[in-house]
Amino acid sequence: MIESPGLKKFVQVVVAVVVFLLLILTGIRLLLTETFVRFEYNQDSFPADPYGMTKEERLKYAPIALEFLLNGAEDSFLGDLKFDDGTILYNERELSHMVDVQALTQVFLKVWYVSAAGFLVIWVWAWRGNWLDEFRRMLSVAGLSTIVVLGTLILLMLLSFDMIFVGFHRIFFQGDTWLFLYSDTLIRLFPEKFWRDAFILVGAFSFLGGITLWLGLRKKSS
Repeated sequence: MIESPGLKKFVQVVVAVVVFLLLILTGIRLLLTETFVRFEYNQDSFPADPYGMTKEERLKYAPIALEFLLNGAEDSFLGDLKFDDGTILYNERELSHMVDVQALTQVFLKVWYVSAAGFLVIWVWAWRGNWLDEFRRMLSVAGLSTIVVLGTLILLMLLSFDMIFVGFHRIFFQGDTWLFLYSDTLIRLFPEKFWRDAFILVGAFSFLGGITLWLGLRKKSS
């Protein structure tokens, strides 16, 4: 067991933060896949492109955009893309935004890796120090904390998705660099429904993960 009350509180806070980050970022990483893109586009309720881009074209270009976020390539990876009629896929404003999103995605991935490493270190420490039961209780509390935070965010999102969406962009991006015309390729590939579903699914995944930790490990540690 951890003898120092101060150290115990500190470790509990670290575990809560690590669990929250792991759940959120794992959910995000699962959505940064062609599987999620295809799931979205195959829904009957997914809006058609009013400017004529076909479903096949969307399924061709959207995964490339996601690949750019993950591979760390130069902006020419997207900038060189053209439609069949020879017009460029992305304008300068869109390319600039995608570079910003790529940088943010790379930061998210690093935080995800560090959180996973931190979780593993604490687990090994608990195992070697013979306080695994205490660690399970900490995970249960971390699950409850995640539920409370995400429950609040999900409620706000259901009440006003636009507020959450705008708030997210104002936190992570400067000025209005993330605002585009409806005729821009990024909006045509990823309309509001895409992002609404993504936010909801990440929240639901993390919320269910929190419930699993809270109830499952509480029983095991009681």
